Amino acid sequence: MALGVLAFGATPTLAHPHIFVDARVEIVFDAKGEITALRHVWRFDDAFSAFATQGLDANGDGILTRDELQPLAKVNVESLKDYDYFSFLRVAGKRVGFKIPTEYWLEMTDGLLTLFYTLPLMQPVDPKQGVVIDVFDPIYFVDFTLVEKEPALLVGAPTGCTLDAKPKGEPDAASAAILSQVPVTERDLPVELRSLTKDLANRITVKCP
Repeated sequence: MALGVLAFGATPTLAHPHIFVDARVEIVFDAKGEITALRHVWRFDDAFSAFATQGLDANGDGILTRDELQPLAKVNVESLKDYDYFSFLRVAGKRVGFKIPTEYWLEMTDGLLTLFYTLPLMQPVDPKQGVVIDVFDPIYFVDFTLVEKEPALLVGAPTGCTLDAKPKGEPDAASAAILSQVPVTERDLPVELRSLTKDLANRITVKCP
């Protein structure tokens, strides 16, 4: 199964990718000038939003409140752990892990579901060493695209820190055709096809003096 029966499970879409996400990430600093967390904002496509929220309008008023969506948010976030939260942070080339998020919620606006959650780093990191954050699904089940306006933000960063957000590439026509043949039930992309998704990472680089 994908990322949970209610969350990132099989949708009516027939080809890879199955879920489309417009993403923004905030890089959070502490008072010492170290990076302590990532704040993700992920807006899902309309088809997935409709599929995932079926039956969640408990009072039948046609409005999905944050409380009504909270069980789904919990499933989402708990399931994401198995997929490294689709977030890969490296400091001086070395991978840094994440703690389990405790702050998260979902909102439904104009028929689109948006997940907000804070992803704490396992330990604070010094941005002076060079920080690279990749947001993507290496299996290409989920297609992440950075939003055009403010795709990444520095929160509480020391003076002089900068970031560069480089949106993902797109598979060429031949690769896209091959990936489209992967069935919806196949969550693990065959090894021989993984080279086709190598350019699909949204890369954010943080530099501090």
